[in-house]
Amino acid sequence: MNNPFEEENSHYLVLANTDGQHSLWPVSIEVPQGWNVVHGEDSRQSCLDFINANWTDMRPRSLSAP
Repeated sequence: MNNPFEEENSHYLVLANTDGQHSLWPVSIEVPQGWNVVHGEDSRQSCLDFINANWTDMRPRSLSAP
């Protein structure tokens, strides 16, 4: 069985939660509660590029606030 999170030729979304954490998410799997789409359907690499450009602080937002 193939891992749907590692299919190079599949389409993905980028999700984010209220803490600003991001996730690569296959379009074929329902978006889990508490997560929102922040980058629409795209190639795996484009979604990873979006995550790398936009999620620069790995700490949850609740821990990084002064």
